[in-house]
Amino acid sequence: MAAQESRLSRILDEFTPKSYESEFTKFVRELKKQRPELEAEQGKSRAIWWDHEQDLDTQKRALESRVRQQAYVYQNKV
Repeated sequence: MAAQESRLSRILDEFTPKSYESEFTKFVRELKKQRPELEAEQGKSRAIWWDHEQDLDTQKRALESRVRQQAYVYQNKV
């Protein structure tokens, strides 16, 4: 009985789809194994650039002071 089960499992293993893993995913996984502190550094960097209070007056001023760009940049103004 055990011989049949192992034979059956070998046959089923041949037909089970293998999950694809890109080289980039493998690279990132290995990098995180080598440098476990990397995610903490990423979180700290994100906090510097993205996770901060937004100044609505500055955003409004920047939006109002935008100069509209013409549809085709390299065309002379007509």
